[in-house]
Amino acid sequence: MKYCSRCVLPDTHEAIKFDEEGVCNVCRQAEKKHTNIDWDARRKMLDDICDKYRGKDIYDCIVPFSGGKDSAFQLWFIVTQLHMKPLVVRFNHWGFRPLIQKNNTKVFKKLGVDTLEFTPNWQIVKKLMLASLKKTGDFCWHCHTGVYAHTLQVAVRYNIPLVFWGESPAEYRAYVTPDEMAEMNEQLFSQIVDLGITADDMYELLNHEVEKRDLYQYVFPSKADFERIGLHPVFLGSYIKWHTKHNVETIKRELGWEGQAVEGIPPQYDYEKIECRWQGIRDYCKYIKRGHGRTNHLACIDIRNGEMTRDEGMKLSLQYDGKRPASLDQFLAVVGITEDEFVDDLQKNEVYDWGFDRNKVERGEPLPDMDQWDTII
Repeated sequence: MKYCSRCVLPDTHEAIKFDEEGVCNVCRQAEKKHTNIDWDARRKMLDDICDKYRGKDIYDCIVPFSGGKDSAFQLWFIVTQLHMKPLVVRFNHWGFRPLIQKNNTKVFKKLGVDTLEFTPNWQIVKKLMLASLKKTGDFCWHCHTGVYAHTLQVAVRYNIPLVFWGESPAEYRAYVTPDEMAEMNEQLFSQIVDLGITADDMYELLNHEVEKRDLYQYVFPSKADFERIGLHPVFLGSYIKWHTKHNVETIKRELGWEGQAVEGIPPQYDYEKIECRWQGIRDYCKYIKRGHGRTNHLACIDIRNGEMTRDEGMKLSLQYDGKRPASLDQFLAVVGITEDEFVDDLQKNEVYDWGFDRNKVERGEPLPDMDQWDTII
């Protein structure tokens, strides 16, 4: 594989391009973020947006909330810095780890917010996980699609136009640039959220085993709905300079938010994707398909922020990425396939110049809280 000459992102990363100096487009976007953006002006734009909606109805905005680092920071910032009254919307994807409830209790009590949670049918979720795994090599379709589509549906039903997402889509991928004030629309939803699979497509993939109405929460709102309420879904990271480590320091200090171990991630990143029990498996899927995982992603961020050398990042990636997660056994039982079938499905989506070898995989250590996970299938 070819790697960026500045970070350690390989040429198997989605939508990656290298310039004549061998620098990837994500690193070039980070340059723009650090040098070309007038963040004071962006903050003024954010204040103007909030002024338009603050105090006009029961709720000023919606904040989608998983309980992870980004949504916890979003909510803290919107309540304490922007002085907005949000409706917190949670899409329960059936993967939350035990610590998340403890963190959420702290966050919700300290910030004083109203919360609405939706949990989809577990039996249908299992079918969706398997179908999307076989189709794309990513079993998280129900989670990402539900988080975005259902949250926007709530906005439509409650007539709350302003919705805040977290980091800008330009932060880690190159579908948009930092210069663009990207908002969540149907095109971006298709590019970065639903893997190009609509709810109607999923209905067909499931061979009509469920009713269409059982998939309503995965349907992106219509253009008519957008226009009727003036739906305005924005990314907070388009208006403030996003720095994950600084954000984590804030929520740990201000909210008592706690981190924990995640499979395949070095201990210094105890804040990364702590909310989901399946995260190690998803990163393993990415490694099988593309030859890099979550540690590579985190090292690249630190390199772009000047907090790690490229050599250190490469060493860390090689040390942690690609281990078989201990949680895979439970996942395979849930979706009802063997490990060979799992790897076979993923290798159908393997990037052309990467060669995953299932016979050379090291086994990862179990997480400390795995004995607390429910095992009901």
